Amino acid sequence: MLLIQFTGLSGSGKTTLAKNVEHLLVKQGHKVEIVDGDIYRKTICKDLGFSKEDRYENVRRLFNVGQDFIQSKVIVLMSVINPYEDLRNEISRHNFVRTVYLDCSLDNLIKRDPKGLYKKALLPDTDSNKINNFTGISDVYEVPLKADLTLKTDSEEVSVSTHKLYSFILENISNTVQ
Repeated sequence: MLLIQFTGLSGSGKTTLAKNVEHLLVKQGHKVEIVDGDIYRKTICKDLGFSKEDRYENVRRLFNVGQDFIQSKVIVLMSVINPYEDLRNEISRHNFVRTVYLDCSLDNLIKRDPKGLYKKALLPDTDSNKINNFTGISDVYEVPLKADLTLKTDSEEVSVSTHKLYSFILENISNTVQ
C-alpha cells in the first residue's frame, strides 16, 4: 500500500486535494483514509502545543495512525504541514511513503487565508488575538529538498493538481511493496 505525506503551508490545499483524490480512488474501488492534522489535533494530539518537540510528536502520532491503516491495505493521505525536513526524511525511509509538496507562495496564502489564520499571525505582538509560532510567519518551514511530487497550487487549477496527484498515486500503488 501507499502513504502520501503531504507537506505545505497552511492553506496550500492539502486537505482539499486529499478529499478530491480520495473521491477518485474510492470510485475505482480503493480503500482510502485521510489522516488530517487539523482533525487529529482535536483528538489524539489535543495535548500537544506548537513547540518544535510537540510538532515532531504530532507528526509521529499521525504517522503511527497511518501505519495502522497501511497494515489494513488502505491508501493513506496524511494531510499535515510537517515543516521539518529531517522528520519528513525519517518518515520517507519507509518504502511505502511518498512525499508530496504543495508549493504555494506566502503572498498567495495570505491573500487566500481561508481560515483567517495568516491575518491573526500577522497581528502586532501586543494584540491578544495574535497567533504565535505560526509556520511560515513566526515559525520555520523548511521547503522539501527531495519531494517525490511537487504541486504548484498557486499557479495551477485545483483540478490539474488533483489529476497529477491521482496519477502519481496510481503509479506508486503498483510500485510499492511492503
